[in-house]
Amino acid sequence: MHQRTTPPTAPTVATGRRGMVRKALLAASALGVVTALMAPVRAGAAPAPAAPTAATPLAANGQLSVCGRQLCNASGQAVALNGMSTHGTQWYAQCVTDGSLDALAQDWRSDVLRVSTYVQEGGYETDPAGFTARAQKFVDAAHARGMYAVIDWHMLTPGDPNANLARAKTFFTAMAKKYKNHPGVLYEIANEPSGVSWSTIKSYAEQIIPVIRAEDPDAVVLVGTRAWSSFGVSEGSNESEVVNNPVNASNIMYTFHFYAASHREEYLNTLDRASDRLPVFVTEFGTQNYAGEGANDFTMSQRYLDLMKRKKISWTNWNYSDDHRSGAVFKTGTCNGSNWTGTGVLKEAGVWIRDRIRQ
Repeated sequence: MHQRTTPPTAPTVATGRRGMVRKALLAASALGVVTALMAPVRAGAAPAPAAPTAATPLAANGQLSVCGRQLCNASGQAVALNGMSTHGTQWYAQCVTDGSLDALAQDWRSDVLRVSTYVQEGGYETDPAGFTARAQKFVDAAHARGMYAVIDWHMLTPGDPNANLARAKTFFTAMAKKYKNHPGVLYEIANEPSGVSWSTIKSYAEQIIPVIRAEDPDAVVLVGTRAWSSFGVSEGSNESEVVNNPVNASNIMYTFHFYAASHREEYLNTLDRASDRLPVFVTEFGTQNYAGEGANDFTMSQRYLDLMKRKKISWTNWNYSDDHRSGAVFKTGTCNGSNWTGTGVLKEAGVWIRDRIRQ
C-alpha cells in the first residue's frame, strides 16, 4: 500500500507420516532451545541468556490452521502471531543475520518473521534460483529460533499478480516441496495487488493455491486483496466483494495492509467489519504514511493494535531493516554492525513496535 522502490543508495494439525515428521521437527526445535540453555559458559564469555518461561512459539503451537475466522494452533485454540517483515532481500539481506534474528526471537520475543521476496525491482526475476535459496535460508533461520515464517511473494509493480503467474508457480512449487513436512510456514501468494478487479485476483489465487496444496496440503495460505491489500478501499470498494465472492479454497486467510498516518477511520472500520466475516491476517503495516515515511502516528496505530488484539488478528510490521525511512526499525548503519539488542539501535518506530511485540 506504499511505494517501495530501490533505495537511493542501495546497501552493499497433521496426520500420518506428514504429522509424524512435523512433530519430530517441533521436538527438535524445542530440544535445540533446551540444549542451548544447558550449554556451559566458557571462561570470560558473556553469560547465557535467562531461560525462557515457555516453549518457542513454534514448539508451543505446532501446525496452524484456519478454524472459522481465526488462526488456530494444533490444539484448536485461536492464536495471534505478532512479528516483523524483512525489507526486500535484494537490498537488505545484511539485516537478516544470526545476530539480528537472535534479537528478534529472544529480545523482541517475536512469533513470526515475514520473508519478503520481491519479484521485480532487482528481485526474484533477476535470479530465480538465487532468490529461492535466499528465501529458504531465512525461513530456515526463523525456524531454527522457534519462529513461524510467512513466505511473502512480494509482487508490487505490476499490480496484476497474473503478470507473474508462471514465476509464482515455480517459486511456490520449490518452497512447498521443501516445507511440506514443516509446521512453521504460511504462504502469502500476492503481496499487494492493485489496478485489477477482485475477480482477477481470485482467479490468480485459485491457480496458485492448488500448486501449493499439491506439495503441502496442510499449511495456511494468505491471499492478497484488491487495492494494495486494503479490501478494495484504496480503489473505492470494500470487503463486500470478497465476502460475496470468496476464493474457492479452504484453510486460507485474506490479507490487509495499513499505514496509520495515511489510513484512517475508513480503513480501520473496514478491518473491523471484514474480520467479522472473514479470516484476516495483517501481513504488513506501519505507523507512518503509506510510503513508510514521515512522522509516526502512534495514537492511530494503537487503535489498530487494540482492535487486532481484541479480535486475535495476527500481524507483521514493516520493516526489519535500517533503511533511511522512518518505517525501518533500525537506525541507519545498524546492519553494518553486530549490535542488535535493546532500544539503543532502534528508531522511534522500532522502540514502539518492539515494546508491542514483547507485551
